[in-house]
Amino acid sequence: MAGRKHAPRMRELRDGQNDSNQNSQNDSDGLLSAEPSQQSYLSVPSSPSSYRRTRANMNQAGGAPDERTSLLGTTRASRIRIASAHGTPRAPNLSRNQSYGAGEGTDTVRSNPPTRHHSRANSWGQRLIRALADRQEEPVSEPKGSVFPDDRVWYDQFTSTDWVHDSIADAHRVKALRSRKDFWGRVYILFDGAQGWILSALVGFIIAVLAYIVDVTESTFFDFKDGYCARGWLISEKRCCPHGPCTDWRDWGEVMHGWPFGERWTEFVIYLGLVITLASVSCLLTLTTKTVVPSAYRLSTLDENLAAAPVSPGGNGDDGGDSPNGNGTPSRRASVAPPAAAPSMIYYSAAGSGVAEVRVILSGFVLHGFLGLKTLIIKTVGLVLSVASGLSLGKEGPYVHIATCVGNIACRLFSKYDRNDAKRREVLSAAAAAGVAVAFGAPLGGVLFGLEEVAYFFPAKTLFRTFFCCITAALTLKFLNPYGTHKIVMFQVRYLIDWEYFELVSFILVGVLGGAAGALFIKASRKWAVTFRRIPIIKKHPLLEVVLVALVTGLIGYWNGLTKLPVAKLLYNLAAPCDDRDNNLEDLGLCPDSKADIPPILWHLLWAFLIKGLLTIITFGIKVPAGIYVPSMVVGGLMGRLIGHMVQWLVLAFPDTAMFSSCNKVSSVSCIQPGVYGLIAAGSTMCGVTRLSVTLAVILFELTGSLDYVLPFSLAILVAKWTADAIEPLSIYDLLTEMNSYPFLNNKHKPVFTSELIDIVPRVRRERIIDISNSPLVPATSLRSKLESLHRAGELDGGLPIIRNDILVGLIPAPDLEYALDNLPDESTALCLMANVPSIDDSDDEEGGGRRDPTDFTPYIDPAPVALDIRSPMDLVYELFVKLGLRYICILRDGKYAGMVS
Repeated sequence: MAGRKHAPRMRELRDGQNDSNQNSQNDSDGLLSAEPSQQSYLSVPSSPSSYRRTRANMNQAGGAPDERTSLLGTTRASRIRIASAHGTPRAPNLSRNQSYGAGEGTDTVRSNPPTRHHSRANSWGQRLIRALADRQEEPVSEPKGSVFPDDRVWYDQFTSTDWVHDSIADAHRVKALRSRKDFWGRVYILFDGAQGWILSALVGFIIAVLAYIVDVTESTFFDFKDGYCARGWLISEKRCCPHGPCTDWRDWGEVMHGWPFGERWTEFVIYLGLVITLASVSCLLTLTTKTVVPSAYRLSTLDENLAAAPVSPGGNGDDGGDSPNGNGTPSRRASVAPPAAAPSMIYYSAAGSGVAEVRVILSGFVLHGFLGLKTLIIKTVGLVLSVASGLSLGKEGPYVHIATCVGNIACRLFSKYDRNDAKRREVLSAAAAAGVAVAFGAPLGGVLFGLEEVAYFFPAKTLFRTFFCCITAALTLKFLNPYGTHKIVMFQVRYLIDWEYFELVSFILVGVLGGAAGALFIKASRKWAVTFRRIPIIKKHPLLEVVLVALVTGLIGYWNGLTKLPVAKLLYNLAAPCDDRDNNLEDLGLCPDSKADIPPILWHLLWAFLIKGLLTIITFGIKVPAGIYVPSMVVGGLMGRLIGHMVQWLVLAFPDTAMFSSCNKVSSVSCIQPGVYGLIAAGSTMCGVTRLSVTLAVILFELTGSLDYVLPFSLAILVAKWTADAIEPLSIYDLLTEMNSYPFLNNKHKPVFTSELIDIVPRVRRERIIDISNSPLVPATSLRSKLESLHRAGELDGGLPIIRNDILVGLIPAPDLEYALDNLPDESTALCLMANVPSIDDSDDEEGGGRRDPTDFTPYIDPAPVALDIRSPMDLVYELFVKLGLRYICILRDGKYAGMVS
């Protein structure tokens, strides 16, 4: 089966067919000549594959990549050869495209000329942990008797994972591992089983440390807008004065002695300047993660602003007819003229929360660079600055993205996870859940978040490891004690008074209003994105929008004591019960002593609700690391606190009503706790935005630690989800996924099919198949033209079926075919073997330990692709794609090939 084993018979076949193949390269099979005319490439769109052959020629000439380098193309040097680790026997070849899990070693076009490719040799994370990796470099040549090549094709950018083949590859790895019966083989089997637990513990620990750094740092920077601690510049106001106002904390007006605008206005000017400065620096850092998406994807957007900026196809310099090697000779692909009507799109991997993209990545989509070390560092630093600026955003959503980056980088420690995309995503699911665990101090909620929101494949083994990872992260953060209160998060509260039965009506009302507010927030964000962010100057200069939002936030948020607080601290003050012994409560005037104190509180909360709602809408989607979880909870908390005080006023105004008779009075204030309403409304609004249900109920339970309020929380969230689904069917992350045109097949909502499989199967085109009826040898130029036909159609991870007498005999994936073609010494004259031919001489002497013949493509062929009859129901097709994670399904009619769907 190995290529060199076929070498004698391949030479015999070529000797007899060389002349006939040269004369038939333009036959009915749609083959192209070795030197196509320039005109044949003028119609090729500016696709991710536009310059793949140019790069191959550039590599032969020793040229360096520049701004014209393909987004998705990879050089021969950039492909990795992987030797079997620890000398274990090898599995049958399943040469699939192996992703680096959206890792750092990317080939995406950045704002500067790219210098990285699909090889992880130049990855920051790879260089950092190379000394710790368990992989062992072995000689490039294969041991005698191997039945498959060493070369492995990594998953390309914007393609999807082949779950079936990754699962089979891991099964063969385990089988090969267990074939070792010696002592060290058994030891390594135990170590192999422990790798998942080691990774889970390590990832949980690192996530907690990063969360501690962000929590401590952002609080110090946030307080720096108001003044500084005389005992140390890096001490926050809470740590400087733990028991209230003190002389150690100095406001800027006091420091400047009122110069030049008076003490009050000087503090405001400095506050406003620092808000804009911190937000701008965060934006500038985020802009360094710019990635250009080629026009072939036809995306309407690719980030949370719902209106990504297009890039002119002539940007970065028009290459004209110059060759990449600088010799002035036009190359084969340099003559491609991208259409002016299809501008490229750009996105920023560190912007927004990243939860939507993490969910898509876990479903099998590949976004190189999105989970890399550079993104991790920039997002962490940018998150500290954006939260410290006081904008209406949170750090809890980005924790999910940061945690997934940690999980992706940690996977490189063990080859089992590094080289298998399906196994890698088990770790990424656990890491994402741990991000929620440290964000809300809710390890159980984190596990449910992974199960309900982000994870696409969640077996029982992954569930238990996810739970272990979340517990490790929560315990580590508990010991680190970031807030000095022995709480994992700032807004943990405790309710000591039970609720009354008549409050159930109020709880249901709060749930309805919270769900409606969340759904309306989605509609308002979309409307804001397609109006304001479509203004050319705003679209072209993201920094300008950040400056304007920061300016508005500083101008209208400074004068309201509620909106000036950080969102986490504000949520705590809205949800916590009134207690004079609680030193963490701010003096915001939210605790009335009598009925007469309630109306002023209502007006104060109403203005804060309007201001915070407006700021949250215009802030969501700007180019800074930003989450929507806690800001949406704050908006709901303000609304819930309003309703809570209204109910409190009714109980005090009509104390003798039979419905309120069971409500015992405490001093002059009723038993109604407005903080409970605030927290219930906060959860309901977040449910309306994200459509999380069970996860949110458990998170609220873990935040309060009270079993008494599980029923009100659950009831309100249930009603909120019903209400939000009725107003806006999509959650904020479903909306982003849909508008970004991500290939995300939602496995939680099965559609109702009105068509049959025969209705969606395209007609069979000769340029989309490989016909070996006459000969198993196919000219490489013919294969190249067929591959480019796939790329022009945008089917980057599609494949070419192999047909013999109209019978499907195999399929070669497009990325594998491209890799095999790129490794041919002379593509213009090469004849490629596309089917196994009976061996003439199987002697080991013929092999001689030599390398595989590069023209033997049989190792890259899937001999048994999944196929269905054309009369199969669409429900079966859907289940195969969802349950098996297939990339494509071949269609048969009476046993003969009839098409392919993907």
